[in-house]
Amino acid sequence: MAQTLQMNRGIVKQVLSGDSVVIRGQPRGGPPPERQLCLSNVNAPKLARRPNPNVEASVETRDEPFAWEAREFLRKKLIGKEVLFSVEYKVPGTGREYGCIYLQKGEDLENVTEAIVSEGLVEVRRGGIKPSDDQTKLIDLEEMAKTMAKGKWGANASDHIRDITWTVENPRHFLDANSGKEFNAVIEHVRDGCTARAFLLPEFYHVTVMFTGIKCPMMIRRDADKEISEPFADEAKFFTESRLLQREVKIVLEGVSNQNFLGSIIHPAGNIAELLLREGFGRCVDWSMAVLTKGHDKLRAAEKFAREKRLRIWKDYVPSAPTVPIQNKEFTGKVVECVNADALVIRNADGAQRKIHFSSLRPPRLIPREDGTQDTITNGKDNKKPRPLYDVPYMFEAREFLRKKLIGKKVNVKVDYIKPPSDGFPERTCATVTISGINVAEALISKGFATALRHKQDDDQRSSCYDDLLAAETRAIKNGKGLHSKKEAPIHRVADLSGDATKARQFLPFLQRAGRSSGIVEFVASGSRIRLYLPKETCLITFLIGGITCPRAGRLVTSQGVIATEGDPHGDEALSFTKDLCLQREVEVQVEAIDKAGNFIGWLFVDNTNLSVALVEAGLSQVHFTAERSSYYPQLIQAEEKAKSQKLKLWTSYEEPKNVVVVEETERKCNYKKVIVTETSQNLSFWAQHVDSGGQLEKLMDDLHTELSSNPPLPGSYTARKGDLCAALFVDNNWYRARVESVASPKEIHVFYIDYGNREVLPLSKLCPLPSAFHSFPPQAHEYSMAFIELPKDVEQVADALDSFRNLIINRQFMLNVEYKSSGQDFVTLVQENGDDVAKSLVTEGLVTVEKRKEKRLQKLMEEYNRAQDGARKARVNLWRYGDFTDDDAKEFGYST
Repeated sequence: MAQTLQMNRGIVKQVLSGDSVVIRGQPRGGPPPERQLCLSNVNAPKLARRPNPNVEASVETRDEPFAWEAREFLRKKLIGKEVLFSVEYKVPGTGREYGCIYLQKGEDLENVTEAIVSEGLVEVRRGGIKPSDDQTKLIDLEEMAKTMAKGKWGANASDHIRDITWTVENPRHFLDANSGKEFNAVIEHVRDGCTARAFLLPEFYHVTVMFTGIKCPMMIRRDADKEISEPFADEAKFFTESRLLQREVKIVLEGVSNQNFLGSIIHPAGNIAELLLREGFGRCVDWSMAVLTKGHDKLRAAEKFAREKRLRIWKDYVPSAPTVPIQNKEFTGKVVECVNADALVIRNADGAQRKIHFSSLRPPRLIPREDGTQDTITNGKDNKKPRPLYDVPYMFEAREFLRKKLIGKKVNVKVDYIKPPSDGFPERTCATVTISGINVAEALISKGFATALRHKQDDDQRSSCYDDLLAAETRAIKNGKGLHSKKEAPIHRVADLSGDATKARQFLPFLQRAGRSSGIVEFVASGSRIRLYLPKETCLITFLIGGITCPRAGRLVTSQGVIATEGDPHGDEALSFTKDLCLQREVEVQVEAIDKAGNFIGWLFVDNTNLSVALVEAGLSQVHFTAERSSYYPQLIQAEEKAKSQKLKLWTSYEEPKNVVVVEETERKCNYKKVIVTETSQNLSFWAQHVDSGGQLEKLMDDLHTELSSNPPLPGSYTARKGDLCAALFVDNNWYRARVESVASPKEIHVFYIDYGNREVLPLSKLCPLPSAFHSFPPQAHEYSMAFIELPKDVEQVADALDSFRNLIINRQFMLNVEYKSSGQDFVTLVQENGDDVAKSLVTEGLVTVEKRKEKRLQKLMEEYNRAQDGARKARVNLWRYGDFTDDDAKEFGYST
């Protein structure tokens, strides 16, 4: 019968059951025609069906015995193969076609119906008055299968019924339990180019899998009976369907999207996602690329190939990123600075420095408030400067991670894109930075110290390792690290002492007692001026390098790049030298003193190198006379002599003196000024007024008294603020000029009388605004310290010495001479009209000791002081009443410096 019918040719697209297939015909200028063909004269066991949620009272049905095996027999034999088929009859009304399928085997044709009957997987229909020859043959084959107990005719037929899980109740739990597992699977349906339904074998989980990392065009909506699709949606679906439908594949589940899974389809012929991208049927999507386990680079390369060839969905593609010149694409350099958490300053081989931002990385930001608004770093009521490094959560931790790993190290830089200026930001060079093969941005994100930037779909300006950044962020989120932690973000309460002399003086004793303190150099202003963060003390200080005179560097106007202040010769070189040696390095500092502006002065060591000595040795600084009292003085002198001999930098024009007798200044210069001491303070310091300006001060006080007497202040009209000049009512019921030092409460306001040097605590009622006419006259109280003498160490002896000192000089007129300066402070001698030296008198009485000075010009005076001290020692007065207490400082008594 089959030979008398017309034979058709086609490819089997899908096997619906053990007796029904879908055959795709030859294409004729459009989509290939498809037809469903049922095998005639046989009935196959019915497959299980899932309940239809759109049909009321729809229930799940189960397999009949061997229904799955019958379907699988035909699928394995026919799917994707070319067959010959004949249509024997068509059912009126339904239009269903019945016929025979033949599979070419060499020169012979295999009857598929006879083959499946022989396996006992279907049942032959018996009907009609006279069976045909074909039907009779099928009955004989069925009887033979029954005799051999094949398939459904076997004794264990009831065991061949599948237990199907149509819906996975908890996809996330299922994914975690099967992480990294390769499932054997059969693709049952292709919804669109990048979504398929499959049975996971052998447990028969029915899952919907979206291809990880890609998105294809798909149907937008259904309009009446017509589907409205995106361009190339049908072509993409056909591409996937023709290659995957009812094929045996392996599936790796990698993520979850609602109730669907994200996964990779592993086919022996290749990755279907990669093929779709390469043919221009899809694009990479970042949100699912983040969970892709491997093959990111292959998918990105396939998409790039399709873009460059303008294939299908990319036919109108225009690159969005400016191209980077090939000569500037990659380079190697040394990291000299880490800028917060998203940029590095790198010096390349030719010495030029470039600021490089990490590609596709977003640094930590301020956490939004509960009301949805976001904090901003601005000057608050305390007038604090913006400090993102310490105020933004995890910014400091991110910077520290970079600093410890990268500062001073060589890195490889691959420029990904150049971001043009926008929103007030300058042009940025964005790159992937690696060290020893490790992507720095990826490491930073994996620690939870930053996040991956989310780009627009068509934005080409992204990291060349963007998928690694997404995967790193996914790991950080899963492990709850850094920004993704549920714990409270770390808080850094840092006291900024720069420019605050009062706070700086409070910290000074702690830093002096600490000896060497560990710190991090945050900023270098010049060769000898830096900004330090001290972790143990949690404070920021301005630190001046001691013992040297360093040339001043030029200052730039950042916005315009123009020099605002010209620097000294070699000043910029000194700045660069200090930056290279210690910027963002861990250092040790030894604080010795403080200046009037609150800047600390001392010695800095980086890797056991004394910065003062290093600068002098490089010819970028000179030794300052204040170094003479330091134990580092010999090293500094030796370094300076070496720089001179090599004629380095500052000493380029230096010539060694030849046959010249150098006459050192041996005479002490005296330039006496008449002063009246108005107040004393600790450490043998005092405040004095110059006699030559006394008349002006008296007139000023008279005018002030007259002004405030004729126009008395209104009670409660004045609000005291720290640093304000005001008028203060003294105990003599007269008004004087004063400065507010602190406001503890309205009843306790600390003021300093700027013309007399004394301090008081007054209520607000005794203060009033100082009239503007009295602001311009400079303060008349000048602070000085006594030269050549030192206080004893015993507390009681110090009190005795200070009492005698006060009684000796307070409210008296003296001749004052400045002998030397140290840390911005004038050290002086006071002489009475009869020639009596105040300091010498204190030494003679045995109340203080003589300081050791090495300047030749002072040696004559020092001899007089030492003779006075020897006389007090012999007379055993005060400090010396128990003998020479300085003998205990000898080494044999255990003394050591």
